[in-house]
Amino acid sequence: MSTSFEYVLRNFKRIFIHVVVFGVLIFRPFHIFAQIRDWNDLDGDGIAAGGAHTDGSTEPLTDTCLVNGVPTLKCGEVVIANLLFMSNALILLILFIMFVLGSFRWMMSLGQPEKVENAKKTFTWAIIGLVVYASAYIILFTIDQLFLGGKGDVFRLKIGD
Repeated sequence: MSTSFEYVLRNFKRIFIHVVVFGVLIFRPFHIFAQIRDWNDLDGDGIAAGGAHTDGSTEPLTDTCLVNGVPTLKCGEVVIANLLFMSNALILLILFIMFVLGSFRWMMSLGQPEKVENAKKTFTWAIIGLVVYASAYIILFTIDQLFLGGKGDVFRLKIGD
């Protein structure tokens, strides 16, 4: 019976090609839009400030946090909402990496009890992180449904009118 290490050595070329192809697919350049919420569309209705009114009035739309092109304190909610959205992606990426790392450690432990225990600890912390993340989402969703009318203002971080 061959060990996992011998298998890796025998198939190193094939594994290396898979890792390189996977890396190229994951890290290829693509457009990144850092602004999740638009400075000129605070309510998220898709009509930016300065757009056309549907009722025919000529007043400028006030759906912006900019005054003469300069950000005001109202823009803080846009910045914080964007940071929260990006932190969600980062948290999920870290959890995925922890699960992959735990799997790799378990696979390469070769039955040694201390290495298996180390891999189990990695899985344990990854599961704890996933439970905390999911619990926070469920709590915020419940608050939104029960106290804010279920409009999703908690997740858009919309502060008043």
